[in-house]
Amino acid sequence: MEPYFILVVDDEEEIRDAIEIYLKNEGMTVIKAKDGIEAIEKLNEHTIHLIILDVMMPRMDGIATTFKIREEK
Repeated sequence: MEPYFILVVDDEEEIRDAIEIYLKNEGMTVIKAKDGIEAIEKLNEHTIHLIILDVMMPRMDGIATTFKIREEK
């Protein structure tokens, strides 16, 4: 079975790490980003199947990130 790649985007490292633990226990491959700008970079580097995205982040918030992803993907 092909691995599923989940992008977890949150400015709080503890939250990213906690979500990663749960997803890895379910056999998922987790890629993490600390803000929307880094998330866009990760999307260009990897095939992502699901994004878990915080709304309130510095530099580029979750809403702006969603619009940018929709423009490009």
